[in-house]
Amino acid sequence: MAYAEIIIDISTTALDRIFTYEIPEALAGDIEIGTSVKVPFGRGNSLRTGYVIRIKDEAGYDLSKIKAISEVVCDSSLVEGQLLRLAYWMKENYGSTYIQALMTVLPMKAKIGEKMLTYLHLNISLEDAKKELEICEAKHYKAKARLIKALIESGTMAKTSASKELNVSAATIKSLINSGTIIETAERKLRNPKTGKEGALPNYPLNEEQKAAFDIFDKDYKAGIRETYLLFGVTGAGKTEVYLSMIEEVIKEGKEAIVLIPEIALTYQTVRRFANRFGDLVTVIHSRLSAGEKYDQFERAKKGEVKVVIGPRSALFTPFSNLGLIVIDEEHENSYKSEQAPRYHARETAIYRAKLADASVVLGSATPSVESYERALNGEYKLLTLKNRVSDAKLPVVSVVDLREELKAKNFTMFSRELQKDLRATLDRGEQSMLFINRRGMAGFVSCIDCGHVIKCPHCDVSLKLHGDNLMICHYCGYKMIKPSICPECSSKHIKAFGTGTEKVCEALKKLVPDARILRMDADTTKDKEGHERILEEFASGDADILVGTQMIVKGHDFPKVTLVSALAADLSLFEQDFRSAEKTFDLLTQAAGRAGRGSLKGKMIIQTRHPDAYAIACASKQDYIGFYNQEIAFRRLADYPPKSHMLAVMMQSASHEELLSYSEKLKHFLDEYIKDFTKLPKIIGPAEAYVYKVKDIYRRVIYVKYADYQALIDIKNCVERLVWDGSLKGRVSTFFDFDPMVMF
Repeated sequence: MAYAEIIIDISTTALDRIFTYEIPEALAGDIEIGTSVKVPFGRGNSLRTGYVIRIKDEAGYDLSKIKAISEVVCDSSLVEGQLLRLAYWMKENYGSTYIQALMTVLPMKAKIGEKMLTYLHLNISLEDAKKELEICEAKHYKAKARLIKALIESGTMAKTSASKELNVSAATIKSLINSGTIIETAERKLRNPKTGKEGALPNYPLNEEQKAAFDIFDKDYKAGIRETYLLFGVTGAGKTEVYLSMIEEVIKEGKEAIVLIPEIALTYQTVRRFANRFGDLVTVIHSRLSAGEKYDQFERAKKGEVKVVIGPRSALFTPFSNLGLIVIDEEHENSYKSEQAPRYHARETAIYRAKLADASVVLGSATPSVESYERALNGEYKLLTLKNRVSDAKLPVVSVVDLREELKAKNFTMFSRELQKDLRATLDRGEQSMLFINRRGMAGFVSCIDCGHVIKCPHCDVSLKLHGDNLMICHYCGYKMIKPSICPECSSKHIKAFGTGTEKVCEALKKLVPDARILRMDADTTKDKEGHERILEEFASGDADILVGTQMIVKGHDFPKVTLVSALAADLSLFEQDFRSAEKTFDLLTQAAGRAGRGSLKGKMIIQTRHPDAYAIACASKQDYIGFYNQEIAFRRLADYPPKSHMLAVMMQSASHEELLSYSEKLKHFLDEYIKDFTKLPKIIGPAEAYVYKVKDIYRRVIYVKYADYQALIDIKNCVERLVWDGSLKGRVSTFFDFDPMVMF
């Protein structure tokens, strides 16, 4: 006997409850994960639609109380079924509960009420309306007269306008409706986010390289071949134009497309270009939209009213029923990895969703992830290459400045002498500059010069960052305090801020180039709903000369007047406690350089560093991805890091340091016993304290497991889950998993 775990409908309560049903023998061959079925539900056994999320051999309940599935819904290829199968796959491959996975792929947990607009119309002839107006005026029914007169002139009016503009009360409107003089109608109002369609943009014909890449995709697609493609092109090579052409062909085939972008900041220019090509068939979904706006966009997609959805990671779960293509732009970006369970990567998840929907996937980047490029070389992905910038534009000249030499020359500012000179020259030519530093605020930390005490967050194991002159903030939990005037340890008055952030850069720029118009773009200045768009529009229109920001400003933006870009502290990401630190540094510097000289003007990039010989920096200065890849893959193979092996991070956290310590040691013992039968033993590292041991008063420890076989790591994850479920591991400790983590814990 087989049983199915089923959720009913897909509503708020359904997501919180799973029901078990018997699978009749006659239906056994037709039921799998995601199948839509009819089941008897409730006391009256009314037939309700449900979706199978798991099949098992044992019921786990009193068999006399278990009902049987009535029938399989003929159209089991519904998008809900696909998304439920995707959720099941994510739960198995990344580690989470069913509910967590379902909540991820079905983000509209509760149905948001439709927004309705109510209109008022005359319900009598114009002749009778004029007579009614005369009666109202004679009786001094002024409000009624104003409304009837307006409806005689316009024929119809929004109810809100009658209230606000004509000052007509609800009681007056109701009276006219009751008398039959007017009627009201309602229609649904879609809450559409801004898509940047203002102002037409030119459509550029594909050059030879772009057309060659497109033709390979187009030939495959028309032949029914669905592949994963890696579009590897230098910055400014016109990858977006290739995406547009691919999507155009997919739409002609009656299909739909999802375009993933790594940052909300990129929606401004990206959506504008797509809307320019496809008009109202394009919409956007991201975390800054209201719940109502998100609901309406998912509903439009489900009904086929839009054909292209653009957005960050969560847009991957748009309920398209005829999905034909998923594009992941800047596929190397860390933001495609979820930080909440299930900790899925959008790249692998997109490939699996495309498999379910019989769709293709295109990954695009000027700096592909080491994993993706390795797969392309191995033939797992099909490689498409763009080696040149469009319109014969040249890559920027890159200058590497050794900050150690600047100190020897008595330059103690954050701007090298070369950068100071070029900033002035760029400003004088009426061109624009972008300065990038991957740290917001005024300073990295505040410390006592006498005793060395660093002001830390009381709830997290990190230093507080200085914002403005006196406010100190924890970037992990948001704790705030005023900068102390004396050291809390030794009472010294010599308290000083160290390090540099975006705020401090702006303050220094005002002194260096006082006539420059400066914009700052970081997490602090983009908190409001349209913060990104407002800043980027201002910079694009030429209302600012210099844009200072964190890494969000160096990804994918296209500003023709930007001719100077600088990474003020290229070493910030180079020495992070992360095996990907060299890759992250290379990516950031190469992408930053790609913002300069994208139009007809020549561009320049200045990299400021204390380690000019580091291969990540040396290769970035030459825009040499292949050279970087060859050195990086050699390191990964030597150290057994992805893609040579896979990694599983088992993170444990607890409010009790002692319980966490005991729990982690027990888990390590269980793992040592479990892997004894493996032909080749996995490498187990830890348990050890996490890089940031305490966050929000919760202590964290981690165990890393390295192994080439991903399925074996899934088996290890399943083993840990069973230990947690059956109580073998005791303690007030929560456990979660991260496969091939993008950030080391």
